[in-house]
Amino acid sequence: MQDSGTTAGLRGIDSVDGTVAWASGTGGTILKTTDGGAHWQKCAVPDGDKDGATLDFRGVQAWDATTAIVMASGPGDKSRLHKTADGCKSWTLLLKNTDPDGFYDAFTFWDRRHGFLLGDPVKSMPFARDNPALMDSYKKHWVERLKSARFLTLETRDGGMRWEHWPIRRADLIDPGPKGSAAFAASNSSLLIPPQQDPATARDDLRASTNGWIGVGGKGGARVFQGLNVLPDVAAPGAEAYGFAWAKATSTPIAGGTNSSGVFSLAYRDSYRPDTEVLFKGGGGTNITNWQFVAVGGDYTKPNESAGTAAWSADGGEHWTAPTTPPHGYRSTVQWSEALKLWITAGTNGSDISRDDGRTWQPLDDGNWNALSLPFIVGPKGRIARLSPAALLVAK
Repeated sequence: MQDSGTTAGLRGIDSVDGTVAWASGTGGTILKTTDGGAHWQKCAVPDGDKDGATLDFRGVQAWDATTAIVMASGPGDKSRLHKTADGCKSWTLLLKNTDPDGFYDAFTFWDRRHGFLLGDPVKSMPFARDNPALMDSYKKHWVERLKSARFLTLETRDGGMRWEHWPIRRADLIDPGPKGSAAFAASNSSLLIPPQQDPATARDDLRASTNGWIGVGGKGGARVFQGLNVLPDVAAPGAEAYGFAWAKATSTPIAGGTNSSGVFSLAYRDSYRPDTEVLFKGGGGTNITNWQFVAVGGDYTKPNESAGTAAWSADGGEHWTAPTTPPHGYRSTVQWSEALKLWITAGTNGSDISRDDGRTWQPLDDGNWNALSLPFIVGPKGRIARLSPAALLVAK
């Protein structure tokens, strides 16, 4: 256990390298360490001269000791993104939700410029790419009105200064926002977007992807949606904007069907082997069938119920299977450790590990946790801990 210096409920954590890490939570709380957690520094509160102390920062992503973005989750304009470039002495507002039904659930950046955000279903979306002349003014003047509510799915390609929604433009694409669906802002990990191939930057990376995933729950059931990168239509320029559109929905054996249950967190590991590289050259990116996925969740009102708390996929999320030995309770966060060659998942009644890609789990501890970014984990009442290698030896 570490001394966070706060009693705030912590849900955001991002470890840059095990030495530098950022955490965030209720009451406008943002913390930073530059010595592996020996000391945690309390940062300036974003919008501190206004209502910043009322914000609940449920997500944080950092690149170093000076640069980070935090996500506040809350109804209406209580959902925001702020960025610091001076070590958290000051903050710049990047994005504020203007829809009264909106609520930010998760965000991620795969480099310093490209980011993605997931929010609760709404009927209005910022949209500008089809008319570049309005790029600088769309936040005030251009909002696309939808016939039915769909998940807020925004992307940025300039470090967060400008955001717009991922369009649905083709008949064969689906809307991941049917009645009763919900995403959860429990650990900033219900949205999974690996590094992407970007034609605008001529990115040519064999390990890049053209896919993304979101885990949802609610009365619509526990499902994982797979998104596909939609490239511009060269035959009819401008007819289809570059971005993500959701093309497939897959049911999981995780508990669902109620407002408090579903998929809360997604993670993957790439089992790519160098000897297969020749198969993918010129093929549009990595073969996601090499990826091992784990999804966790359950019902947060039943923290000690172990059934329906996890699922695994060995084919890039195409099919999901329940573990033969599940985690020992509801789980809100999961991560693969390449260094330790194991998965760790955690929730409000403890944590578990798996050494066989999610097929079986064994208890690690019985603490109260919300989110992890190895080697750190955070929870309510200012709880922060660092993973002890000795504990893993005992659990082996």
